[in-house]
Amino acid sequence: MAFAITQTCCNDASCVAVCPVNCIHPTPDEPDFGTAEMLYVDPAACIDCGACADACPVDAIFPVDELTGQLKAYEGINAGYYEDREPARAEVAPNFHAWDPPVFTRVIPSDLAPLDIAVVGTGPAGMYAVKDLLLHTNANVTLIDRLPVAGGLVRYGVAPDHPSTKKIGETFARFHHHPRMRMRLGVEIGTDLTADELAARHDAVIYAVGASSARRLGIPGEDLPGSLAATAVVAWYNGHPDVAADAIDLSAERVVLVGNGNVALDVARILTADPDSLADTEIAPHALARLRSSKVREVVVLGRRGPESAAYTSPELLALTARDGVELVVDAHDGARAEDAGGKAELLRDVRHETVDWSAPPAHGSRRIVLRFHSSPLEVLGETQVRGLRVSGADGDTEIAAGQVVSAVGYRGTPLPGLPFDEKTGTIPNSGGRVDGRQGTYVVGWIKRGPSGGIGTNQACAEETVGTLLDDAVAGLLPTPSRKRSGLGSVVRRLRGRS
Repeated sequence: MAFAITQTCCNDASCVAVCPVNCIHPTPDEPDFGTAEMLYVDPAACIDCGACADACPVDAIFPVDELTGQLKAYEGINAGYYEDREPARAEVAPNFHAWDPPVFTRVIPSDLAPLDIAVVGTGPAGMYAVKDLLLHTNANVTLIDRLPVAGGLVRYGVAPDHPSTKKIGETFARFHHHPRMRMRLGVEIGTDLTADELAARHDAVIYAVGASSARRLGIPGEDLPGSLAATAVVAWYNGHPDVAADAIDLSAERVVLVGNGNVALDVARILTADPDSLADTEIAPHALARLRSSKVREVVVLGRRGPESAAYTSPELLALTARDGVELVVDAHDGARAEDAGGKAELLRDVRHETVDWSAPPAHGSRRIVLRFHSSPLEVLGETQVRGLRVSGADGDTEIAAGQVVSAVGYRGTPLPGLPFDEKTGTIPNSGGRVDGRQGTYVVGWIKRGPSGGIGTNQACAEETVGTLLDDAVAGLLPTPSRKRSGLGSVVRRLRGRS
């Protein structure tokens, strides 16, 4: 019986590396790897060895005969990926499939002295860089984060009802205790320590600080009370220390989410969830308590394009269609059947289409999520508080009565004192991870390439950056530290003493 990859796939390709018959695709060297929503097992080639399931860091792989409920659909989803593709053919040989010629992308001299490298940021991008450095070099690593708890995006960005996705944090955490690694938590670059002072104590510094700020809508009324960013909501229900426990008001009966990516679906799902279903998750206690008294009955997810072009992934939409106790509806304002568009829109085939009276409050009864496509936000309405959102539609502009508007239209990086910054892209200018005009300084993750790709995408990104760093080290291009790494703690204490 074949195995199948399911919803929580993180695309880090750990399964690809252990598969003896090359039945998991796309692989990192295939063109569509960077854009694929998930990886897929070829049922015609799978030999049921289970190596992929053992290697998966997020428990996303199961035998197809053990799939139940909403996961049962992944038997067909995995097989469907290979309908127009040639199956992998097993060879009668010690290895089940032909190996490519060996490729040595890095050449490190045996006499290269151990490097002292600082990595700033404990999220997936930073930890993939740490993993590469500790497993493939003899470097000593100092891991720094401004927060008192490590984890970054995995800890504070993954929805609490996705515990399997959060499990990748356990894979990263094992490196926290590596003998060549030490951690400095609660240290903020630019406040507790300058970029120059950090660089002076290390051969190289890798910044993995992510893209933590929200993109603005750029429409009138966006700054009204009751209009906020999804980044704040996500941080709130995950217990991020930067967001107060009472920061999110759930007294509105209708909430409009602008944007239809996975973050928007996360927020919609949490705001309409049965609080009891979240009680055993890692949701922040203050968020769970507020959800128990929430008055939210309807969440509207607004997308300017059609369902076939929505930013969310098929696995996340599939999970939304299979929820119990929460109705999913498609606003029929445009007169189109969502499934007629093809692609991921076909998942909405059995979802009810309804013409919604947006001037009326949500109906009493079960909570629901309304997907409204082909509609853009034009103005947040209200004088002293949000009372609605004016949006475009097939029959002209429409006012959606709502007490809260949440923007989920993307992330962008923020400037880091002492480093160059591109305001247009929200990234630190770099070439292959090497920061422009700053010798010995590197970037990885969203601050390097912009907010694109999931957790696993950061692995290849980190490998590129670490490879660039090692090339510079071998070429003698790294600056010589002016002070010893051991002085880092003392300089932090000195700077904190000034305030």
